[in-house]
Amino acid sequence: MTEHYQGSCHCGAVRFSFEGEAIVKGLRCNCSICIRKGAMMSSEAIPPEQFSYESDDQTLGSYQFGLKTARHYFCKQCGIYTFHETARMPGHFRVNLGCIEGVDPFTLEYDLFNGKHLL
Repeated sequence: MTEHYQGSCHCGAVRFSFEGEAIVKGLRCNCSICIRKGAMMSSEAIPPEQFSYESDDQTLGSYQFGLKTARHYFCKQCGIYTFHETARMPGHFRVNLGCIEGVDPFTLEYDLFNGKHLL
């Protein structure tokens, strides 16, 4: 069953929403940026047609490293990582489950993605 989810950064300047299956599990990655962020991500990659966000160009920041395929987005006001475009599926998104209304990532099981040894 498809559900509608809404999320935001801490200060609310970056908001996003998406359609997807019920969130019952998360994903953690051990690559150099994810291990430092410590955030739990959505386990499913979200297609661009099911994802939307609102923010002005002055508020939404992005960061790329390595091959510069993935794009990690964050709020320039409060610093929270909100979502990213994936390296393995460019144009698809994963979201920070801690930013989703009604989802408690501390109660979810998760899979580990070995991004550290991807390259």
